Amino acid sequence: MNTDDFSKAQGHWVLAKMGKRVLRPGGKELTEQLVAALNISSKDDVVEFAPGLGYTASLTLEKKPHSYIGVDADEEAVKMLNEKIKGTNVTFSLGSAAQTNLEANSKDKVYGEAMLTMHADHRKSEIIQEAHRILKKGGLYAIHELGLTEVNETKKAEIQKDLAMAIKVNARPLTQDEWKVLLEKEGFSIKKTVVNQMHLLEPKRIINDEGFFRTLKIGFNILTHPKARKRVLEMRSVFSKHQKHMNAFVLIAEKK
Repeated sequence: MNTDDFSKAQGHWVLAKMGKRVLRPGGKELTEQLVAALNISSKDDVVEFAPGLGYTASLTLEKKPHSYIGVDADEEAVKMLNEKIKGTNVTFSLGSAAQTNLEANSKDKVYGEAMLTMHADHRKSEIIQEAHRILKKGGLYAIHELGLTEVNETKKAEIQKDLAMAIKVNARPLTQDEWKVLLEKEGFSIKKTVVNQMHLLEPKRIINDEGFFRTLKIGFNILTHPKARKRVLEMRSVFSKHQKHMNAFVLIAEKK
């Protein structure tokens, strides 16, 4: 979560430092659809992988689940979330999404957003396996990730390289079919798919996600921080360059 050096910090934390709260590729719209599709109730024990700034956690907790655990590998993020969000049976813990140490077959709903994309394919599988392990039979696993469309292997490699350079994370998005295969291979069946455009840094999306006045504040922060502005413009340039071949989606899967 260190953004002291804007030239080296991961892109999502640069944006967070500028005041952006919604950092998911499909925007607030897809996040809200993910939470709605999980149909969280007061009987559900819920786990979130990589809760980040806690935006989705707050939506989940509005549903008053029986329990909520957010697992994040960033110590500063966990500390911030424990101070910011409190409640009965609400816990944010430091740990790996691939090895949560939670009891097997103990959770009803598990989800993660914009985090599988940031891992190599074998690591993606390890995280999906962990979601499968901790879920009860019939439990739901939801992901909100960056997707690729109409790409061959050459174009995929180009996009992955450009993203890695721009956001300082080795991002490896996949096509929708490839994401589905990963989930099905680990024992899930796909129940619902929702697709949206990847317009994270487009003005209209920012206003929809953040509201008009917060958008003005974000714009002011970017304008008055030259090093951060350089990074944001680099990210936006890459997103625009590959816009035709990128999208965002939510997959809802059930443990068989």
